Amino acid sequence: MTKSDGKKKAASVWENPGTRFVNAFLHRMSSALKQRNFRALLRFMVTLAGLVTGFSMIFQVLMAYEGQQHSWVTGFYWTLSTMSTLGYGDISFVTDPGRVFSILVLLSGIVFMLVLLPFTFIELFYEPWMEARAVSLLPRRVPADMHGHVILTFFGPVASALIDKLTQFNYPYVVILPEAEEVTHLGDRGIHAIYGELNDPDTYVRARVEHAALVATTRPDIVNTSVVFTVRGITDKTPVIATARDAASVEILKLAGCTRVLDITHLMAEALARRAIGGNQFSHVIGKIDDLLIAEVDSNRTTLVGKGYLQAQWETSVSIVGFWARGNFQIGQPESTIEENTVLVMAGSRQQLSEFDQRYRADTGPTQTKPVIIIGGGRVGRSTAAALKRRGIDYCIVEQLVERIPYTENYILGSGADKAVLQRAGIEEAPTVIITPRDDETNIYLAIFCRLLRPDVQIISRATLDRNVAALHRAGCDIVMSYASMGSNAMFNLLQRSDLLMVAEGLDVFKVRVPKELAGKTLAESNVRQRTGCSVIGIDSHDRTETNPGPDSILPADGEIVLIGTPAGETEFLRLFPAGY
Repeated sequence: MTKSDGKKKAASVWENPGTRFVNAFLHRMSSALKQRNFRALLRFMVTLAGLVTGFSMIFQVLMAYEGQQHSWVTGFYWTLSTMSTLGYGDISFVTDPGRVFSILVLLSGIVFMLVLLPFTFIELFYEPWMEARAVSLLPRRVPADMHGHVILTFFGPVASALIDKLTQFNYPYVVILPEAEEVTHLGDRGIHAIYGELNDPDTYVRARVEHAALVATTRPDIVNTSVVFTVRGITDKTPVIATARDAASVEILKLAGCTRVLDITHLMAEALARRAIGGNQFSHVIGKIDDLLIAEVDSNRTTLVGKGYLQAQWETSVSIVGFWARGNFQIGQPESTIEENTVLVMAGSRQQLSEFDQRYRADTGPTQTKPVIIIGGGRVGRSTAAALKRRGIDYCIVEQLVERIPYTENYILGSGADKAVLQRAGIEEAPTVIITPRDDETNIYLAIFCRLLRPDVQIISRATLDRNVAALHRAGCDIVMSYASMGSNAMFNLLQRSDLLMVAEGLDVFKVRVPKELAGKTLAESNVRQRTGCSVIGIDSHDRTETNPGPDSILPADGEIVLIGTPAGETEFLRLFPAGY
C-alpha cells in the first residue's frame, strides 16, 4: 500500500458524521435523480411552464376582449398569483368568460402548485435528505479495542443460529449490512450490526477484520466471492468461510482466498440419508470426532429389545448413550428399558461397532428392499438420493415439477400431498419417508399427512428455521435436521474451539478441554452426567482416544473429553465449567 493509499484510507476511516451526511445526501440525490426521478421532474417542470405560458396567452386575449391592455410580464404575474392562490386582486376580469377562465386557472394551480409540487419536493429533496440523515447516524465501526470477533455479512437463518451460539459462548460478533433499514431493525433487536458496502475495503477496516477470529459470509455465490476477495485484499491471516450453492462456485471461492467453503445442501442431504432405515448396514455411522464414531441402530434389528439399559451397557463394548423415540431423545437411565421402535445412539471405535454388529444382530429375515420415499426433487432431495444410493438403499423421489425430473426411473410426477401419488411411490411398505422442501409449513403439512397414511413409518424432515423444529416433531416427524443449526455448527467449528457435531436437531456431540475442577477425578467422582445431563463418551489424552470410558476412568489434566447431550445440557456444562471451552 502506498502512502497516498494509506492517507485516503485514514481519511475515510476517520470521516466525521457531518461529512458522512453530506456525502450520503449527495449520493442519494444523485442516484435518485439519475435512476428514477429526473425524467419525472423534467416532465413536471415542462408541463407547469407550458400551463403558465398558455394561461398567460389566454389572459392577454380575454383582457383584450374586455378592452384592457396589459404587458406580458403582467400576464405571467397574474397567472402565477392566481395559480398559487395568492390572488392580490389588483388585476381582475369583469366579464363571465374571464371569470370562468380565472376559476380554471385557480383549480389547475391547486392541483399543480399545492398538491403535485409539494409531493415532488418531498420525494426528490426532503425524503433523500431524511434518508441521508438516517444513514449518517448509523453505526459504521466496531469498538477500537474489539478483537477475536466474528464478522458476518448477512442476517438469515444460519447467521441467526450462529449468533445465538456465539452469544452462548461469549464470542463477540458484528453483522455488516449494506441495507440501512436492516441495520436499524437489528439494532432495535439488540443485534450488533454496522452499515457498510460489502465490496468496500474500508468497511472491513472499520470492522477490524485484521483482528477478527473469523469472517463468515452466507450471501449468494457471486456476492460471497466479492466479500472473500475484498477481505483478502486487507489480510491473509483471518479465516474466511463462505457458503456455496453451485458446485462450480466452490473452486472459485477457494481461488478468491476462502479458507473453507460450505455446501450446506450437501451436508443436509448426507445427514438426512444417514438417518434412513434400510440398506445392508446394521448400525450406520452418523458422525465422527477423531477416532470416535457415533452410530445408530434400529432396536428392532437387535437382540437387545426388552433388556434393561444397564444390562445392555454392561454387555456391549460400545457406549449406548440413549435412544430416539418418536422424535424425542432420551439419555439412557439406570431404570430405562430398550423397547421396540426406538433408535439406539451408540459411540465407540470402528472395531467396537463391528463387534457389536456381529454379536447383537437379530435374525429378522431378508433385508428391507422397499425404496425410501423422498418428497421433493430439489437440490436437497437429489443430493439425499445420491447419498442413499451410496449406502445401497433404493429410493423413489416424488416431485410435482416436470423440469426437475431428469429421467423417469426412481421418479414419480405428482404432489406429496396426494394420497394416490404416495401410494404409487410405495408409502404402504416404505421404511422411511424423507421430506426435503424448503418451506417449513409445507413440511409440517406433509408430515401430518404421511403419519396419517402410515402410523408406523419413519419420517425424517428438513427444517429451514429453528423455531419450526418442535412443530415438525409434533406433526409426526421422528427426526428433524435443521438447516440453520447445521450451517451455524459447521461455521462455529472453525473458531478456536473443539469440535462440535450435530447428531440431530436437539442432540450435539462436542469435545472440550478437561475443566480444572475435574482434572484428576474419575468419571464417577466428576458426576458430569447427573450435574449437566451430558454423557462422557470419550477421553483424549496424548493423541489417543479412550472410547466408552468406565466409571473408574481418570480425567487427565492435559486431556480432552468428548460429550454428547442436548443444547440445554451443553449450556449447563458451560455454566458449571466455563474454563472447559
